[in-house]
Amino acid sequence: MKILVVAATLPEIQASCSFLERQQVDYLITGVGMVATAYQLGKHLAGHSYDLIINVGIAGILNTAHPLTRVYRVLSDEIFQFGAEDKEHFIPIEQLGFGNSSYKEKSIDRLEALLSEIPTAMGITVNKVHGNSAHIAKLREQRDSNTLESMEGVAVFYAANQENTPCYQFRASSNYIAPRDRDRWEIAGAIAQINRFLQGFIGEIQKH
Repeated sequence: MKILVVAATLPEIQASCSFLERQQVDYLITGVGMVATAYQLGKHLAGHSYDLIINVGIAGILNTAHPLTRVYRVLSDEIFQFGAEDKEHFIPIEQLGFGNSSYKEKSIDRLEALLSEIPTAMGITVNKVHGNSAHIAKLREQRDSNTLESMEGVAVFYAANQENTPCYQFRASSNYIAPRDRDRWEIAGAIAQINRFLQGFIGEIQKH
């Protein structure tokens, strides 16, 4: 199986690079944000085809009852607040008739048994990470508590959707979606966990 691993930054998968090279698995560092991810991934896929794309990284999580550093499988992701304001109301892009804001993973049936123990979540992809109490309170009203926030996820799902290529997204929670408090972040632990998961998952795929 020809696999591409996609991450926004090198530190998120640096611990796995030598492993991926030994397994003959390609990896792509796109840069931060939807625009960089869409461009770099689109450019790469124009000259390469894959049986599976795996997007990995860290993310903020809305549910403060869950411990940080846990790895989640993101089943769907969306371009957060993609649409228009109409006075006090928000009109999503779907209602405007100009496209979609949400995209889902495209799974592979024979790999499902490998993922049965991984908790699932929904994703939002943002240009501005939430850090304002009022905005976070509104987000809690609108989204399930097991929502993960990244700046790239939906761009990977979108590109994979356009290429009709199976795609998974896995994220380790590095912080809560809350006013910024770097002392409470668990970035190193989240990176360690996502790399441990990635290597284990790739290893199991290669056996099947």
